[in-house]
This record gives sequence, C-alpha cells and structure tokens, in this order.
Amino acid sequence: MTKHPLPGSERQVAAGSKVVAQCDPSETIQVVVVLRRKDEQQFTQLMKKIEAGAPDAKPLSRDELEQRFGAAAEDVAKLKAFASQHGLAVVREDASARTVVLSATIAQFQAAFDVKLQHYEHHSMGRFRGRTGAISVPDDLHGVVTAVLGLDNRPQARPHFRIRPPFVPAKARQAASFTPLQLASMYQFPQGDGSGQCIGIIELGGGYRTADLTSYFSSLGVGSPKVLAVGVDQGGNHPTGDPNGPDGEVTLDVEIAGAIAPAATIAVYFTTNSDAGFIDAVSRAVHDTKNKPSVISISWGAPESVWTSQSMTAFNDVLQSAAAIGVTVCAASGDSGSTDGAGDGSDHVDFPASSPYVLACGGTSVQGSGQKVTHEVVWNDGADGGSTGGGVSGAFPVPAWQEGLSTKGTQGGKTALTGRGVPDVAGDASPLTGYDVLVDGNNTVVGGTSAVAPLWAALIARINGAKGTPVGFVNPKLYKAAGACNDITQGNNGSYAATTGWDACTGLGSPNGVKVAAAL
Repeated sequence: MTKHPLPGSERQVAAGSKVVAQCDPSETIQVVVVLRRKDEQQFTQLMKKIEAGAPDAKPLSRDELEQRFGAAAEDVAKLKAFASQHGLAVVREDASARTVVLSATIAQFQAAFDVKLQHYEHHSMGRFRGRTGAISVPDDLHGVVTAVLGLDNRPQARPHFRIRPPFVPAKARQAASFTPLQLASMYQFPQGDGSGQCIGIIELGGGYRTADLTSYFSSLGVGSPKVLAVGVDQGGNHPTGDPNGPDGEVTLDVEIAGAIAPAATIAVYFTTNSDAGFIDAVSRAVHDTKNKPSVISISWGAPESVWTSQSMTAFNDVLQSAAAIGVTVCAASGDSGSTDGAGDGSDHVDFPASSPYVLACGGTSVQGSGQKVTHEVVWNDGADGGSTGGGVSGAFPVPAWQEGLSTKGTQGGKTALTGRGVPDVAGDASPLTGYDVLVDGNNTVVGGTSAVAPLWAALIARINGAKGTPVGFVNPKLYKAAGACNDITQGNNGSYAATTGWDACTGLGSPNGVKVAAAL
C-alpha cells in the first residue's frame, strides 16, 4: 500500500538535544489523530463573515458545529479500520473536535506511521520521546488525516509569568503591586461578577491548593468562585509546592479570574506539556458541552519557530472553532520581548497568541493613584526582568481587521504589516507593578503577560454576564472601536516601539472596561 508523508509533520532534532536511548517497543502510549472538517467550503464562508464582524454573522451552537462541520462519519470509519489493521485501540472519539485518541505500543505506532521513536536529553527540556522526519499515512487516509500528535512528547510551551525578584534594579522606578480588584477598578471595569459564565483556563502542569484560594479570596472580601479541575489526557491538579514553578502560573490565573468574576465557574483544564496535550486541552474546553466556557484564558506558549506546521494548523483549527461558536480566547503574548526568547538572533512572535482567532494580550507597566492609572508604558524591565512579546507572525497572514496597519521600529520608521500583528491589547504585566497573589502558602507579587490573559478573560466574563449572551470573537469590533482602549505610546520591547494607535508592543492598548463593554 502506498504511503504519503503527512504535510507539516516533519520534526527536527531539538537544538542542543542528543539521543540517549531507544524507546521500549512494548511501552504503551496514546496518540491524538485529527481529521479533516466536513464542508470546509461552507465553514470558510461562515468564518469570513465572523472575521469581518458582519452583523449577520451569528455564532453556531456546539451541536450545530458538530453536525455541520465536525468529522464525517466515513472519515472516522476509515481511521478506525486503519487502527484495527495495525492493532491500535480507540480510546476516545469526538466528532465535534474531529479527534480520535489511539492507544498502542511504541512498536505498533512505529509500524503504523513509519516513524522511529527515541529518547532524547536536553539541558532545559530534560528527557523526552522524540522523532525526526515526517509521519506517513496510507492512500485512504491521505487528505483525511490532518495531524498525528503525541508520538513526540517534547515539552512544547512555557508559562508566561514572572515572580518579582527579591531585589529591585537601581535604575528601576519605585516598585508597587496591586490586587486584581484594584486593577479592575483602575481600568474602569464595568460592574458585574460573571454570573452565569464559565471561564476556561488552560494549564500544562502544576496545580492549585484549595486552601490558598479560600484564603486569598477571603482576604479580598469576595466569595470563592466554583473552581473545577478538568483532567485531559494524563493531566490533573497536581501542585508541586514550588511557587516558582507551574503552580505560580496556575494559581495566578485562577486568582485573577476568580477575584474579578467571583460568580463565574472557573474550569481549569490540566494537561501534559506537549503539543498533543496542549491542543487536546484547548479542544476539550472549546467543545465542552458540560461546563460550556464562554471565554478561555491561555498563559502558555512558545515561538512560532518551534512548532510543527501540522501542530499549528491543528491548534489554529481549534481556535477557529472557538470563534465560530462565540467563545472568546485570550492568550498571553510572551515575556521575552520581540525575540520571544528564541535565542537565534531573530524576532519571533509567540503561538498561540499569533493565531488570528485569539485576543493576544501584551504587557504594560502601570503607575496608579487611588482608582486611576496615572502613567502607563510598555513593559520592558530589561533582559533579565522581561518585556512584553510582540511583533509580526511568519505563519499567519494579515487578518481583515488589521489591514492597513504598520509597525514602528525602535530606530524609527514604519513598516506595513506582512503578517498577523501581535498583540491586540495589553494590561499590567511588569512584576515591579505586579499582582498580589497567594501561591503555595506564600504571599508574592507576580507579573508577566500570563496575568493579562485572565485579566481580559475576567473582563469578558463580566460583560457576558451583564449582556446575557457571549460577545464571542471580539477582535473585529475592538479594532473598529476607537478609544475603547487606553493608547500606550511610550516604550519598546526590543525591536518594536510604541506609537499612537496600534503597535507591536501593546496592541490597541490597555482596557477601559466600560468602553470595551460598550464596543462589544
């Protein structure tokens, strides 16, 4: 039987890694297979309306999405026949998400997809299972299967949070910190508590301690929101006890979202840190018919350059589905400036923030007095202190709502966008003006663009609760609403400078919550 390379599945050896062992052929692993969408042409037409912000662009229900644009029954049957032929067990199938999870030994997967799996060691990623080259599929699955994820389980993303260091650089401004409620007031968030809403939060490790949450919300004088841990694949709520690790990210996200929208349900989708886990967790949140999140917050990501094409396409498809059903997705733009920490001397943007179907959230440094912002600039605390991610995508074209925009370079001069510009909006992110949180029993101050994603998600939850209907894919409306955001015109993130209007440091600016609500 003729086999075909799966487009975009090519993997390279991770720079700095080396093979340390062969995989045990009898070890059982799980793999996620993504299938094509039925009626792609009709879906494309629907998305063009949604992306343009057309008045008649009505979001689909989750049931409608599955019926009209899920996986075709015949495609699922073809994959299951292939699985049976190669001894691969079907663990779970989801027509709406267009995924089938398979379980088998490494030897069986190697034979089925023509790959060789080996154990690699890397100085920062540790030990992981990897592969090189392309994945192959047979004739009858060529064009049917769009991604095969999980054969390689190298860590895919990093959390975008920064704990305030124990010292303050000599040249730094006076350090300050704020509770989420203080920032909501300073940003003039509309009244509300997110009643009737569910905020989905994606986490690739760590966990929260219920005692921390109870104590924290009590200290703010707000009721504790209902927080649910949703395990995806092998993920779960597993706090490590180290606030400097993923616990810091998880707790920061939950405490910011829960403080601002305490009547909302907070569903935390825990998964493993791999491309398969990350994509599967976001897909589970988008297609969750039980908790039905109306807004999702993502504080993890990685430079576009470290993603395979098949992974980015599969992930972007999930985010596109979110836009189609009216779920807002807020994603942190990164904490390493215009290079996104790639280390190759070039500028990069962070994915999934670079997807045109998310609200990409950049960072600022804030000074305030009482309930007002008195000064706000681009977050840039230097190479060691972090700075907001932002720039131009090399993977996604300029979306309709960014046409005609340009970036301003730090050295001056403007350049028309050649790809999707990042970020869309911003908010307080500097650890030196960060958020008061309680993590693993420790009171600390945390910043990073990972704080901005749940900040905006909680704002959206308040707006959704007040409106009674989700605002959905907000980007087209925000770009049309001059003045809904506080324009940030000072500072830079390395290669890009702030300027009047949209820029590649803080996007449209930080929120004026009441004006954002009116625009949506």
